[in-house]
Amino acid sequence: MWSPERQAGPTKIVGPAYTVKYVRNNHGTDPKPPSHYIDSIPPGSVVFISAPPRTVNAVYGGLMSNRAKYRGAAGTIVDGRIRDLQEHRDLDYPVFARDVGTTAPAEVVRVSEIDVPVRLQSEDQEATICPGDYLVADLNGVICLPKHLAEQVVDLMASQVNADEKIARDINQGRPFAEASKEHRAFVKNV
Repeated sequence: MWSPERQAGPTKIVGPAYTVKYVRNNHGTDPKPPSHYIDSIPPGSVVFISAPPRTVNAVYGGLMSNRAKYRGAAGTIVDGRIRDLQEHRDLDYPVFARDVGTTAPAEVVRVSEIDVPVRLQSEDQEATICPGDYLVADLNGVICLPKHLAEQVVDLMASQVNADEKIARDINQGRPFAEASKEHRAFVKNV
C-alpha cells in the first residue's frame, strides 16, 4: 500500500484500528450497519477499510477524509482503491491505499460491518486486522501489530533501535558492516 503523499514527504499514521468491511452488492444476506461508519470513528483511531479483491471502484474519497479528519482520526488505510488524491493532499490528512479508482463504490460494493475483524486481501500473506490492533504506516509501507503483542514488541524495540544506531555509527566511521552487526546485534533482545 502507498500514500498519495509518498513522494512528497514523511506521511505517517499510528493508532488503533477502526475497521470497515465492504462486500459486493450481490451479498444480500450480509449485515448492514445502522449508520454510516464515517460518523462513528473514535478520535485517534486509524480507519482500516477492507474492500473485496479486484474491486475496480474506489471505496474511499475526499469527503470521507474530510469527515474522518473532523472526527479526529489519525489517518486511513484502504485495502482497495481510493479517489480524490488532490483533496487528500490538500487536507493534509494521511491516507494509504493499494491503488486508485475514479468511480464511487455504490454500484459494486457496500459497507457490511464496522469494527469487526477483517482479512487483508493478499495472495502473498495471511493477515487479519482486528479492532484495536495497532496500525503503523509510513513511507516504507503498512504494518499491523496485534493488540495482544503490543507490550512485548515495544519491550523488544528499544534494544533493536539501540543496536541499529551503534551499527550506523560504526559503519559511518569505516568499520565493516558484518563486524559491527555481529557485535551490536548480540545484545538485541529476542522473544
